[in-house]
Amino acid sequence: MPSLDETRPFIPVGIAVLTVSDTRSIEDDRSGRTLIERIGAAGHRLAARAIVTDDVEAIRETVLAWSRDPAVDVVITTGGTGFTGRDVTPEALEPIFERRMDGFSEVFHRISYDKIGTSTIQSRATGGVVNATFVFALPGSPGACRDAWDGILRQQLDYRHMPCNFVEIMPRLGEHLKRGGGKTA
Repeated sequence: MPSLDETRPFIPVGIAVLTVSDTRSIEDDRSGRTLIERIGAAGHRLAARAIVTDDVEAIRETVLAWSRDPAVDVVITTGGTGFTGRDVTPEALEPIFERRMDGFSEVFHRISYDKIGTSTIQSRATGGVVNATFVFALPGSPGACRDAWDGILRQQLDYRHMPCNFVEIMPRLGEHLKRGGGKTA
């Protein structure tokens, strides 16, 4: 059963939040604000925040730049994971993933199903690794951001979470890059 090992230190990580929207501004970005509040409450650092339009290149450029920044350990995007013509976040991110994290999407949908039922199939939430940086693409609703953070990311980004967590493997994410076996986007 998962637990918190209080003998281990809490290790804060740097998290960047990218809102993907044609209509939002910093002032009315409720999903981004939801994530930022939870990041701070958990004891992590907000490393960067931005809003870009639903544009493959704008999304990809921002995430790639953040993935090269040593202050950024994790990128969380919100928005653009649906099926409409402007929803292009998975198309922007999945081609640059060095490793896909299929389990993230599966667990997100399980949590979401318990709250909104079959409507969860309208999300293409995804996760992966880019330049040794974890990247998660969440739907653009505050509820979906709460579900993903509270149900998955809060635990996995806490070094004390057992039996395993993302923080303990962060130093090893770039091993394939050192061997020359991976791409650097």
